[in-house]
This record gives sequence, structure tokens and C-alpha cells, in this order.
Amino acid sequence: MAELYLTNTFTGQKEVFEPRDAERVTLYVCGPTVYNLAHIGNARPVVAFDMLYRVLRAMYPKVIYARNITDIDDKIIAAARERDEGIEVVTQEFTDKYREDMAQLNTLSPDLEPRATENIVPMLDLITQLVERGHAYAADGHVLFDVTSMPSYGALSGRNLDDMLAGARVEVADYKRSPGDFVLWKPSSQGEPGWESPWGWGRPGWHLECSAMIRAHLGDAIDIHGGGRDLIFPHHENERAQSCCGYGSDFVRYWLHNAYVDMDGEKMSKSLGNVRTVRELLTLYPGEVLRFALLSTHYRSPLNFSGELLDNAKIALNSFYQALRNTADIEAEDIRPEDTAVFTALLDDLNTPKAIAALHSTCKALNKADAEVAATRKGELLAMGRIMGLLDNDPEQWFTESASNTGLTSDEIEQRIAARIEARLRKDFAAADAVRDELQAAGIELEDGAGGTTWRRT
Repeated sequence: MAELYLTNTFTGQKEVFEPRDAERVTLYVCGPTVYNLAHIGNARPVVAFDMLYRVLRAMYPKVIYARNITDIDDKIIAAARERDEGIEVVTQEFTDKYREDMAQLNTLSPDLEPRATENIVPMLDLITQLVERGHAYAADGHVLFDVTSMPSYGALSGRNLDDMLAGARVEVADYKRSPGDFVLWKPSSQGEPGWESPWGWGRPGWHLECSAMIRAHLGDAIDIHGGGRDLIFPHHENERAQSCCGYGSDFVRYWLHNAYVDMDGEKMSKSLGNVRTVRELLTLYPGEVLRFALLSTHYRSPLNFSGELLDNAKIALNSFYQALRNTADIEAEDIRPEDTAVFTALLDDLNTPKAIAALHSTCKALNKADAEVAATRKGELLAMGRIMGLLDNDPEQWFTESASNTGLTSDEIEQRIAARIEARLRKDFAAADAVRDELQAAGIELEDGAGGTTWRRT
């Protein structure tokens, strides 16, 4: 079997992936906190780890991919209070919208999607373990993890505990023994969601949730834990601390993190007003264009997300679909994605830019191929698309269906084309040119050929 190389955040090295059990590979990725719509930065890890999931499934007989839903959080409580609704109403609405939006990006559904509120018992069990082992303590209705109890705390993020504690500038709650101690359980006030526990009515801390759900659904230790780079500290550092100290295992074999998304060269933030939701972008571009744009840069490199990036992604996809459209009468050879240059590129730490270069090369070869070779090249292009979650649309539909509900419908375009044909038959070329100009202004490009006139949206 070919070897898969992944960059492990914990070691800082690119390593050969060796699962604990080749018959059962486990992957966990931090999912959304469901109180609002997902933005394009939230979508990057979904698409990046969807690529990893596809590669793993091609290599191993069983892969279990879990992505959690955080449905209890202070921001959720605040959103529910503002809307005067129960948190279950808010979280279900945005869970559904999240799933819809991610599906539009051609991402596969995870095998497991555990919800925090359905895993309170495992969380309480983990807290009990930590308290009994001397890694946690109760104080003022809270239960906190004692970071000084773990000698290797900070190893994932490359931070020194003494330096972290010495540099703490935030106001420290008086119930903490040390500024770096973090909450495992917090009290809920009257009217707030909560659960009974040995430490009173309350709710779990955010970091605790993933540790408990991983063990409950995947086991004591997993092969790969993924997420955005912003989660390395404190979230994943604290996850590692809880699980290693509570369960006595090394918890995760490979930590993977994707880099940030910037918007037009600026960090995406609400304060700058440059946050773009996936749902908003889907009214402007097909989901496949968003996916291609997110894959255009290596997952560990910062991605500058812009209109130009999306337009270039659309142009690239148009070229692939045009090659498939031109060979519609040729039956593609059945080729395995694992036998393509794209798969070879993905084995090298998910090198999607190199994979996209292979797509372009194969498309160019298909355009130049004679009938004898075209079936093979077409099969290669489609196989490459399959592993990357691309090119699964019908080429004709790709060029004729709009990404949004605005503009001319397909029927209206066909009516104008028919009117143009009639004008040309009457030798009224001015009228025919006027129709072409009208359609071109609406973003519709006409192509006249031996088989008649075809069109596509630009």
C-alpha cells in the first residue's frame, strides 16, 4: 500500500501515517457551535478534513469519522435569550442550516455526529476521574483542571507552563488556584440550562465536551484529531490534558490543523465587517466553486479568500466541464482514483495545489486526445474529480443552471436563442446581434457550432 504522509502538529514533522488498527481508522474533527450561520472560515476545516476522509476511505476498509455538534455554550444561551426561545430551538435550526450548507460544498457526512447535550454522563464520569486522580478540584460551584498537575501541559502548542502563568494578564477568578486552570464544570443560574451533578446544578466547560465524546464514541485513543489552527490553544491543549490525565492514555496519535482564512488580505472578523457566510456566498457561486477555492491553497497555508479567487475557481471548473462536455459522446474508461496523479499528490500531506495542477494537465491532455485515447483521459479526469469531491455535475447542467435565483431562467434564455435563430433566418442580423449582446450582458455566452447553438453562464 502507498504511504500517506501527514504533518503532525505535536511533533512539527511530516510523518508516515500508521493507524493503531488498520481495520478501524478513527478521525475526530471539532464541529460547530450552533448559534449562527457558518462562515467561510468555518468551512475550511470541513472541506480540508473531508479530503482526508476521502483519502483514508480509499486506503482502509473501515474509517470512522466523527464531528461533534456543540449545542450548549454561553453564546447559545445568549442567542436563545435574545430570541426568547429555548436553546433546543436555536441549536436545531443552526444545526440543520450547517448541514445544508456543508452538503452544498460536496462534503461527505461524518459517520458520527455526537451532540454535547446527549453526552453529559460521559462528561461527568471524566470529571470524576480527574478529581479522583488529583488533576481537578471543586471550588465555588465550579470544577477546574489544575494545569500544574500535568508536567507536559503546553507540549501540543509549544508553550512553557511557567511562562504562561507568569505572563497571565487577565483578571483571575478568586476560586482558581492558578491563572491557567480551566473550567470543567460551571454552575448554571436560575433559568439557564443545566444538569444535576455531584457539584451542583450546572453545565460542562467547552474543552471537556470533546474529550468525553471522543472516548464515548471512538475509544480511549484515536488516530487523528483535526481542527482549525485557532483551536491548538487553548482548546486542543486542554483536551489533551483532560484525556491524558483522566484516561491514562496518549489520546491522539496525529494532530492536524488547517491555517486561517483571510478576506481580501485582511483577517476575517466581525469588527471589520468582512465575515462572509457560506449561505451568502452560495447565492453568488455554486458550492463546487467554493470547495475548489478552499482547496486551491494547501490546508496548512493561510488562504486569502476573495472574489478573484472565486472567479478563478469558476474559470478552472468551467474548463474541466467544457472538456467533459466536448466528449459527451465518448464513454469514459473506468479508472480508480488511487491510480491517478491526484491521489499521489494527496498522499503528500493532502497537497491539493499539486492535485489541482494534475487536474489541469489531464484536462489539457483530454482536449488534445484523439478518439482512441480520449476515453482513458476522460476516465482519469473523472476519477481525479471523484476523490477531490469535484466534477460530479452533468456538464450541460453546469453551464446552464445558475448558482442563484437571479437573472434569466433557462427557458427565457432558450426563447431568446430561438428568436435569434429566427432573426438570422430572416437575415435580420442586427436583431440577432442585439439578442447576443443582451445575453452577453446577462452573463450568458453563446457558442455556435455544427450542432446548433449552445450556451453557458460565465
